[in-house]
Amino acid sequence: MYELKQHKPCFDEKCLHFLDEMKHAKMQWLQDTNQSSLDNQNNIRHEASRYYRNKKKEYLKAKIDDLEPKSKIKISRDLHRRINDLRRVTSLNLIY
Repeated sequence: MYELKQHKPCFDEKCLHFLDEMKHAKMQWLQDTNQSSLDNQNNIRHEASRYYRNKKKEYLKAKIDDLEPKSKIKISRDLHRRINDLRRVTSLNLIY
């Protein structure tokens, strides 16, 4: 059986809202290719990128804070598993 992929843990409802805004702004620009619609599209894209970047930083910081006590207790198997998960998350690019 095929399992559906889950969303990234740092991807929330506001990210979906930004995706919808970007899609709407792009469609608006395609219908009316003037400078104001292009500026609007760029502004929304920059806001979305900033939000995604900050959301990802918060998620990674929370994960690192969760790993810190385990490194002091020396639970190495769980620590290495979580570090590998963090590497996979940081290597993934967020949707822009």
